[in-house]
Amino acid sequence: MTLALLSAAAAPTRLDPVELFLTADIIVQAVMVGLILASLWVWTIIVSFSLRIGALSKKSQAYQEEFWEQRDREGLLTKQARKEVPAARVAAAGLDEWRKSTAKQPVDRAATRERIAAAMDSQIAEEADDLAGRLNFLATVGSVAPFVGLFGTVWGIMNSFFQIGAQQSASLTVVAPGIAEALFATAIGLFAAIPAVIAYNRFGGAVDRYEATLQRFADRLHAGLSRELDRA
Repeated sequence: MTLALLSAAAAPTRLDPVELFLTADIIVQAVMVGLILASLWVWTIIVSFSLRIGALSKKSQAYQEEFWEQRDREGLLTKQARKEVPAARVAAAGLDEWRKSTAKQPVDRAATRERIAAAMDSQIAEEADDLAGRLNFLATVGSVAPFVGLFGTVWGIMNSFFQIGAQQSASLTVVAPGIAEALFATAIGLFAAIPAVIAYNRFGGAVDRYEATLQRFADRLHAGLSRELDRA
């Protein structure tokens, strides 16, 4: 009776992730470490992307408002502005093509309009690709992490069956640690995957909206340059 009471008192009363990790098989530990590192990188991307998209949206909005208010729009296209503001780079691409196409007479209006539109569309696509570049990692983690965790689960269960054979016992004392480690690996995989999938879907929509904003700016600039061509 006393031994039973001592055993009950010594038994853990709650889940201890650190203990599960320390007692896990080396393969399961490697899986856990990989998933934890992936999760940390996912959250780094989430925080950095949120800050970046917010800053770029504010800069582009402010630049566009100033661009349409200023008569000397060429003066806004400084080297510093091109470096920091995507909308400035889009405007620069269109105006650079405008200058090149209208430098020689006679001007082919239709071809000039097409080249200006192509130059700005290409710059918009480049800006969107640059912004969305790191989101591919979120998609990868979201799709792969559950399977990596499942691999740790399978390995842990296999180890439990090995312990059953080695100790000639199928009691919970023998199989419970391995099963707990295995399920913990799956939990870490889901912990890494779920935020990655949510962030990827949300940020993908943010990139699309930002690209649409740049496209509307480019369309408005293209319309203005087309009117200039008609007056030329």
